[in-house]
Formats: sequence, C-alpha cells, structure tokens
Amino acid sequence: MFTGAPPMTTPAATPSVHAAASTPTSTPTDPATGPDPRTPPQTAPGCNMAALLREQAARLPHKRAVVVPHTRDRQGRVAYTYFTFAQLERETDRYARGFEEIGIRRGTRTALMVTPGLDFFALTFALFKVGAVVILIDPGVGVKNLGVCLAEAQPEAFVGVPKAHAARVLLRWSADTIKTCVTVGRRLFWGGWKHTDLLRDGAAPYPIAMLPPDEMGAIMFTSGSTGVSKGAVYTHGILTSQVRFIQELYGFRPEDVDLATFPLFALFDTCLGMTSIVPDMDATKPAQADPVKLIEAVEDNGATVMFGSPALVNTLSRHGEAHGKTLPTIRTVISCGAPARNDVLQRFQKMLPPDTQIYTPYGATEALPVSSIGSHEILGETMHETARGGGTCIGRPDPHVTVRVIRVTDDPIPTWSDDLVLPDGQIGEIVVKGPVVTREYYRRPEATALAKIRSADGQEVWHRMGDVGRLDPQGRLWFCGRKAHRVTTTAGPLFTIPCEAIFNAHPRVYRTALVGVGAPGQQTPVLCVELEPGDDRRDLPGLRRELLALGEKQPHTQAIQTILVHPSTFPVDVRHNAKIGRELLAAWAASTLAEKR
Repeated sequence: MFTGAPPMTTPAATPSVHAAASTPTSTPTDPATGPDPRTPPQTAPGCNMAALLREQAARLPHKRAVVVPHTRDRQGRVAYTYFTFAQLERETDRYARGFEEIGIRRGTRTALMVTPGLDFFALTFALFKVGAVVILIDPGVGVKNLGVCLAEAQPEAFVGVPKAHAARVLLRWSADTIKTCVTVGRRLFWGGWKHTDLLRDGAAPYPIAMLPPDEMGAIMFTSGSTGVSKGAVYTHGILTSQVRFIQELYGFRPEDVDLATFPLFALFDTCLGMTSIVPDMDATKPAQADPVKLIEAVEDNGATVMFGSPALVNTLSRHGEAHGKTLPTIRTVISCGAPARNDVLQRFQKMLPPDTQIYTPYGATEALPVSSIGSHEILGETMHETARGGGTCIGRPDPHVTVRVIRVTDDPIPTWSDDLVLPDGQIGEIVVKGPVVTREYYRRPEATALAKIRSADGQEVWHRMGDVGRLDPQGRLWFCGRKAHRVTTTAGPLFTIPCEAIFNAHPRVYRTALVGVGAPGQQTPVLCVELEPGDDRRDLPGLRRELLALGEKQPHTQAIQTILVHPSTFPVDVRHNAKIGRELLAAWAASTLAEKR
C-alpha cells in the first residue's frame, strides 16, 4: 500500500452480467510462447484468494463490496461511490486481462503501492487472479527503508500512484529489476502504462490461476518496529487459510458491514462477502483519524464490524466519552497492533451495545491469527491480574495453531526439541506453528535462521514470535513484552509489560516504557513516562516519588529506581501508531542520563 497520496476516486462500474466460472480444464496457449504456465489443469489441487471473490460475486452479485467517500456537498454531507461484488469481479477480470497482456502473470513479483480505495481492491485481486506475487510494503517505514525492502524483493513490475513512481525513479528503486510499470493516476515522465489503459473486456470470465498451496503468493514486509523490515513469504495456502480461520474465529457473516481502517484486513472482508467501508482518513496515521468522520462512516453505512488499531480506538473512545456518542449498530470490534489498554477498553465499551465485544487478536505479519480474547473476559477477569503485573492476557490459541513457550535465548535454534519447552506459568519465548505460519523471509537467510525452528524431519516450521509470555492453567496465553525489549540486569531480566502495568495505574500517567541503559547483562532499568494529555506537568519531582512508591510495593519492580518524564508523546510504530518505539526511547534515556551526570 502507498497511502501517502490523496485517495483515488472512481465511479462505480456497470455490474457484470457474467456468473462465476470454474477454472478451465485446459491450459490456455500462447502461439508465440507455447503453453501458458499461469493456470494449471483443473484436476491439479490449487487455491487463490481471488477465487473467493468470484464465489461471493456469484452468491451476492448486487451487494456492495467496497464503499469509499467520493466528495462532499456545500453542507459537508459526504457522497459515496462503490463497487458491488459483481462490479468488482468484472473490474478485476478486466485488469487481469490487461496485466497478462503486458507480461504480468504467474510468478511476476509486483510491487503494489496504491492508496486505499476502489482501485486498490480491483488491482490487488486482479494481480492474484493472474498469479502474480504481490509485494506489500508499509510506506510509513520511510523512503530509505522502502528502497531497502524493494532491493530485497527484486520486483519485476511496479503498480503505484504517481508519488510512488516519482520516488521510484528519482531514488532508483530496483532500477535493475523493474521492467513493467503501471501508474494509478496521472502518468508523468516515467513511461509505462496507465492503469485505465489495461482494462480489457472479454466474452467469458478470466481464468483464475489456481495455484499449489505452497506456491508464493505475496511478500508482506514487517513494520520494522523492532528492527529492519523483513519480507515474510506468504503462500497461497497461508492466504486462504487466514480468510477461513478469521471467519471461524469471529463468526463474520455476509450481511456484515466493516469499517475497514486497515486496508489489508479489508481484503479479507471481500473474500467473506462482507461490505468494506473505507473511511475518510490517512491509513498510515490511524492515531490522527478524525473521530467525527469515523462515526459518520459508521452511521451512513450501518457498519456492524469495525477494525481499528489501539491508537484509533483510543481517539474514538475519548471523543465518544466527551460528546456522548454511541455506536449502536456495531456488533464486533477487532483491535490489534499492540496490547489492549484496559482503560481504553472500558471507555470504548461504553459506546457499544452490551453484547458487543472488542476482540484483541494476537499475531504478527509472519503468523496471524495466533490467539484472541474478548473485552468481556478482559474486563471481567484478566484485567485484575494485568494490574498486578501478570502481563496482558491475549487469549486462547486458535484451534488450528500450536503454541509453546520455550526458554529465552537470542541464538538461532536450528532443530526443534521438546526439551526447549518451559512449564506452564514460566515466562519464556512464544513460538507457534500451523497453516498460517510463514516458513521464511524472502532472501533473508540469516533472519530466517534466527526466527524459524525446523522439526527434525524438516517438514514443520515453528516461528519464534520475538515475544515473551506464559501459559496459564486454563491454556490462555499472556503477553509480557518483546524479547528484544527485556532489560537484562545483574540480578536477572525485567520484562516490560508486567513492570509497566504497576506504574500505569497512576492517574497522571498515560503510559510508561521500561528501557535498559548500558551493556546487556549489566543494564540500568529506566522507566520512561508519558503523561496524560493535557497534564500541566506540575510537581514532576513529586510524581517521581509517587511512582517509586508504587514500584516498591511489587517485588518485580523494586529494582526500578530511575524515572524520566518524556517531554512529549512517545514515538510509535508506523503501521498501527500503537507500539512504543522503545529503541528510540532507550537512546533518549541514555542521552538524558549522560547530560545529568
């Protein structure tokens, strides 16, 4: 996704008159090149997310699939444009024919940097239809990191908005590998095709490339919040399994309407027959989303489902509390990207019907979903253990995923052994395996070796989540922080989430972050504090004394004797604006302490 440019707007297309078609029993042939490898025979097993769209278009042809704000009148009222499922299916067929014609087909690594909107959905599913390998990078990682990610992914084609193409040309992103360019919007000096030039009609539905489950379908880059972004290899089997498992986990129904504030999650909506509402916001800055416009989108479209990062939920809940707003149509909320704050859940729960739950799934780019928990269980039970420093409960593992907690090490673990596993209750590193777990990073063998553990026969792969946590007697998983963020003192490790919970209870504190200053194994624990919005920063020495008194009451926080009040808001991750940038805070803390000395 490239969400730095203004949203694209496209008029709704004419509904397609074609019903869904099965994969042809014969493989199309190009007289110039011989048999086309894009579509295997129907008898061969295969899968493709685009086939799920075709199924929904056959079942729900006239239902709205994607709805986006188009314009506002003089009174400020918003007008929407949309694709029905039949229209979206027809448009993806038209683009798929055009992609094939210019050489984007099965296996073509294609970088996609398009703003959320109708074109994003149509182009993404068209790329899946031809069997291209879709490369998705969050633009928030920064221009320099974007270039590094693209250099690793070695795209052969580039589909993007003008801003993305301008950066690609001026900074020479993958200049040696990109041979085919498509501009979504105004094409300037870089040549190639405009996306509208690719639209091709056909007498029959486009033959979707039904591909082996273990064939690469996408390269999705991590946010890089704890290091360099890495491209997780998604197979077609992983993509389609994710759709099925998410539907099972949350009971989504075709009649659901989703306020989709994270575009990638919205692709699942389409596969499940749900309507996706793309709100008027910058998807790269969810914390800055206008709550008035979010509520407007919910009310205008009767949204029943909402996806939002914790930062967005916090903003929306504060607005709701201040203005007495409620969301009576919402029956399910999904919030992920960072541990759920109990005070935010309590505040947002007041905006929702009593039966509505705020679910916080746990996972990562490399493995999702792993587990999930609802706000009723959190607020009714687990929040009390969290407040005592027990970590954040992230629920029971998905039935399709196996979760274990192993002893903590920063070294590679080449081969799995049951001897690695810790008893329930002990904090260790979380590892997972299952159909939604990626097996490798693209062209990053060192990172793959650090993050993956293979079974003795090489058939199974465990992913090391990079998180520490524990399992309780009920089989629930508790998150205790990132492994890389643990503070290693001479007396032993301190884990961030259990320690921070003790200090977060102070009424003037919005959130805290525990960081280590000094050499590993001999670090000084430093508590960084972000004050509540609007705090007048009065009597900071008194605040420090009160926080130290809180820490003295718990054995695991008594060693924390250094407290620094941050001058503004904490740095956060680029994707969800929710994960604290602890590496940056650690550098700030070290510099601040050095100045004081």
